[in-house]
Parts: sequence; C-alpha cells; structure tokens
Amino acid sequence: MVFTGIADKGKCVGKTQDGQVVFAEGAAPGDVADVLVRPKKGFLEGRIQQIHTYAPDRTEPFCRHFEICGGCRWQHITYDAQLKHKQSVVENALTRIGKVAVEEFLPIVPAEKSTYYRNKLEFTFSDRRYLSDAEMQEGLSKDEPALGFYRPGTFDRVINIDHCWLQDEPTNALRNAIREIGLQQGLPFYDHKSQQGFLRQIVIRVTTLGQTMLIVSFGQKDPKRIAAFLDEVLARFPQITTTGYCISAKLNNSIQDLDILTYQGKGYIEEQLGHVGFRIGFKSFFQTNTRQAVRLYSVAASFAGLTGSENVYDLYTGLGSIALFVAGHCRQVVGIEEVAPAIEDARENARLNSIDNAVFYAGDVKDILTEDFARQHGKPDVLITDPPRAGMDARVVEMLLKLAPPRIVYVSCNPATQARDLNLLSEQYRVLKVQPVDMFPHTSHIESVALLELI
Repeated sequence: MVFTGIADKGKCVGKTQDGQVVFAEGAAPGDVADVLVRPKKGFLEGRIQQIHTYAPDRTEPFCRHFEICGGCRWQHITYDAQLKHKQSVVENALTRIGKVAVEEFLPIVPAEKSTYYRNKLEFTFSDRRYLSDAEMQEGLSKDEPALGFYRPGTFDRVINIDHCWLQDEPTNALRNAIREIGLQQGLPFYDHKSQQGFLRQIVIRVTTLGQTMLIVSFGQKDPKRIAAFLDEVLARFPQITTTGYCISAKLNNSIQDLDILTYQGKGYIEEQLGHVGFRIGFKSFFQTNTRQAVRLYSVAASFAGLTGSENVYDLYTGLGSIALFVAGHCRQVVGIEEVAPAIEDARENARLNSIDNAVFYAGDVKDILTEDFARQHGKPDVLITDPPRAGMDARVVEMLLKLAPPRIVYVSCNPATQARDLNLLSEQYRVLKVQPVDMFPHTSHIESVALLELI
C-alpha cells in the first residue's frame, strides 16, 4: 500500500488495491508498506506490518517517548513537510469539502520554535507506569510509580516522562524533582482504577517573561503532608513565581470547577502578547503557544484592516486576547465569552493595560448576540470570531447574516468546521483570503484565519 497524505488526528491515508481508503498510525506520505487492515465504523483502520520504501520526507524522531506518547505524532516527518501537509489540509477542507470559493490562499506561517513552544503542560501521577514492549524487554517494572502523560486511548495507563520537548525549563527538572520528592516522602501516587491516592496531577505554566506557575492536585486533604511536599518543592525551586493546590475526589482530572488555594506567590503569573500585558491566574484560559499567538493575532488584526473608527465585535473572546490586542486600533471592541471566569480575566487585563474602550459580556454567544444587543452596542463594522473546534452554532451564523458586518475575520482551530460555516455565510460574503498558521508543530492541529467581505 502507498500512503499519500495526512488525515485528521495525524493519521496517514492510503488506499487498498481496490481503492478503499485506509487510515494508519506511524506512516508518512510516500511510504510503501504492508498493512494489516480491519474494518471500523465507517472506515478501514490499518496497522503497519513492514515498510518496504520509506518516504523522502521521513526523519528520525527526536523524543525517546515518540512511539508510545502520542503527543507529537508527526515527529517522523520533517518540519517543512509538515507545513506543506497542513497547508493542503486547510485548502482541501475549504475548497474540496466545504465548496468555498477562496480568492487567495496565503502560505502557512511557520512556528518560530518547533520545540519547547508550549506555555502549559499537565502531568498525571500513577502508582504503576505504562511500559512499551521495548521497556518490558529491558526488564523494567510496571510497579514503578510514574509522572507523565496518559497513553493515548487509556484512562489509567501513564507513561513516565523523563524529558518532554514541548515546554522550556524548568519544566523537565521540576517534574522529575516532584516525582523524586513524592517517592522520598513515601506519598501514594494515584491509583486510577481504585480512584485512590495522594499525589494526583500537576500543571506547570511558564511565560516568555521567565515566570513559572505550579498547580498540584491532591487526592486527599492532608494539610501536613501537603505542606511538607510543597515546601520541599519550593526549597529546590525558589524561582517558582506562584504555587497553588486543590483537593480532588472527582472521577476526572479537570480542576476548573475546584477551589485552587494559593500556597505561595500572588496567585498569578504575567505574560506579554505583543504590546498587551496579561495576568494569568490558576484557571485562566490562554493560548498555549505564546510566541505564535502573537503571529496569529497579528494576522487577524491585519485582516481586520482597522483605522481607528470601527466598532468591533469579538466573539468567543476567551480572556479577551484578540480584543485587547486590537483595542488600540478601533473606536470600541465588544467581547463575548461563555466562560465567566475568562471574562473576569478579560476585564482585569483591560484595566491593567489602561484599555477603556473594551467591554466584555459572559454568556453563550448564541444567546447574547441578538439584534437588541446590536442596537445597544451599535452594529459591528468588523466582526472577529474565534470559536471552539465545533465551530459556530447555526443560530450565530444566522445572526451574522442578519447583522451583515462589512468585514468578518474568522479564526479557526478546525478547518473542517470553518469550511462548514464559511459555506453557510457564502450567500452574503466572499472569502478574500485565508492564512494558515502553525501553532503546534509535530501535531495535526492547525489554525486558519479567513477574511470575509460583504457582497
């Protein structure tokens, strides 16, 4: 079988001799391989048995955890080839699948850094580590506690990560030291089957300003052990800017609905996106690639074409990143976001930057964005939308067609749903240009910015 392209979630696409499409992990476009095929619901899944001819774009993965981690599934393909395939994904989604007429596709914006580019990572404790076949042959024990990432497709198998290439130091040193401290203090690592244990999860955030945030999730409330553990961590890493912790007895690892207590520091770290400064709290939503976010927002601002007199709406504003980024170039910007704590962050960051022409509303966009809302705040001259992967609700699209802003800038993390929404808007809008932006090297994720103009 010859593999010809990349599909969603990083799988490679090939065809059987009778023309059936097959999706397989671990292949690269251009590989010729023997593949064991089994039917899944609606498609065929392939498992590579032997590769006869390697693709010219193949390269040696740089991470020792590559084959089992699943976090950076394109490491075996050169970065130039990744960019080429991501460009094709966007173009195919919009023109071939979405049937959207795009007047100009701009070349993809590559990432400034292809490693150590994330500002946030989450690591999970486990009382038993996951072992690859190679590690089992080395005689390693599963009973060794782990701190790392879940094995893809599992809820209880954690890969012990010794070095991750996704986030700058002190992340690797801090994570490894935290595991060591837990073992030295005899603290129970989490048992994911019995849902018992003391050490459960950590979140590490770093900023381009050199600040570090640590959040620790404990499975049990034990003030003495919590204090002893955190004090030892801070003694070894005095450069940590702020530390928080929570107690979680939940069935999942989410901490957004938990009380996070400040143990050390001010409870936030600071970051800079271009000309705008941000405070990032324990629960703040923030773009996970800071440097590339500046490039993404610069593209959006350029597409908006602001002259200083415009009334701008920013839908799905999050903590107001794009809204605050463009506020200095328009008369007013109105942001809407469903997550109330994010809106609190947006208002606080507007205050910190002395931005007084930005207003923010918490609530579902489909409920807040109405004709009455537009009468109250004025119809938008430019509307920026950056929805989640599911795209915009059909009612939001209908309202955009009613409001008919002269210009729409659509920022998307999912070209497929972007294509669907642009197709719906095409009855009143033409797509002048589309700019892909690579936010997450070595993964299948891709951002796409589209500029729409009222016909």
